[in-house]
Amino acid sequence: MKSVLLMMVTLLALCGCEKDKPVLHLYTWSDYIKPELVQQFEAEQGCRVVMDFFDSNEAMFAKLKAGATGYDLIFPSSYMVAIMQQQNMLQPLDHNRLPNLKHIDPVYLRFTEDEAMHHSVPYMVSNAGIGYLKSRVADFEPSWTMFGRADLAGRMTLLNDMRETLGAALKTLGYSLNTVNEQELTEARDLVIAWKRNIAKFETDQYKNGLVSAEFLLVHGYNGDIQQTMEENEDIGYALPREGGSIASDDMVIPQGAQKVELAHAFIDFIHRPEVAAQNIAYVYFLSPNLAAYALLPDEVRADPTIFVPQELLGKCEPIRDLGADNALYSKIWDQIKAAD
Repeated sequence: MKSVLLMMVTLLALCGCEKDKPVLHLYTWSDYIKPELVQQFEAEQGCRVVMDFFDSNEAMFAKLKAGATGYDLIFPSSYMVAIMQQQNMLQPLDHNRLPNLKHIDPVYLRFTEDEAMHHSVPYMVSNAGIGYLKSRVADFEPSWTMFGRADLAGRMTLLNDMRETLGAALKTLGYSLNTVNEQELTEARDLVIAWKRNIAKFETDQYKNGLVSAEFLLVHGYNGDIQQTMEENEDIGYALPREGGSIASDDMVIPQGAQKVELAHAFIDFIHRPEVAAQNIAYVYFLSPNLAAYALLPDEVRADPTIFVPQELLGKCEPIRDLGADNALYSKIWDQIKAAD
């Protein structure tokens, strides 16, 4: 009886200790960090990490603008960082608390909106391309024009993201994915509407499972997501289209009103510890732009062109930029696409 009581007292004490630990609240994308790294950070800092997830930058932004609070560190894409900064939603970073910023690869800073890292630090760099089943898609070409293939009708998906999907169409037409030319956007609209007739749906989250199960044969998606599906189905391939596409930097930012600012800085610096960054790259299959981490990666990861995009193809890619008032042009075109039969 005494041993049972002692065990109960010990468990209660442990529960009390857990409750007393500081809590770092993250707002991020799903499946975007190696779980063991979170556990390591918790052990090192004597804290708990609680994560909440969003599936689009716009959904995250709308939630914050609607009054959601309590987050200490958020992981928006760089173009959304620019919008958030313009609206005074972010805190400046203290570089004295971030010694590992010295490892950031300057090549990829040009894909961000904050090259000086005044209020954001790159987390992962991704590219959007095409995932497909190699045995089921005959005569595959690394081109956005694949979405015009009538023989694949009903078995393809495009991202439910106006900038990514319109960007793919704009690149197909030889235009910048940040164009504000209304004629070019109209042409891109018509091309996406033509593609829409072939796809099963616009899908941002479940295309991965659909590709693994062969519900979908060809999908528009992110390199890291599709690389993860290859672990489950070796028949899956991935290609960055020859026309180029989007290169996105998802960044780490501390919002105004964050309660655990010091702990948030500690997490940013932890993520860019070279050995941590290398583990994270190998787990999520996106690129943490950390120069010192590259040498620590397995040879097959360092040689993977979907993670380390070849220079000639990288030159055809662009980051999605915030277009200010001209964002409304894209929203208008996207509404027309969604309404089209």
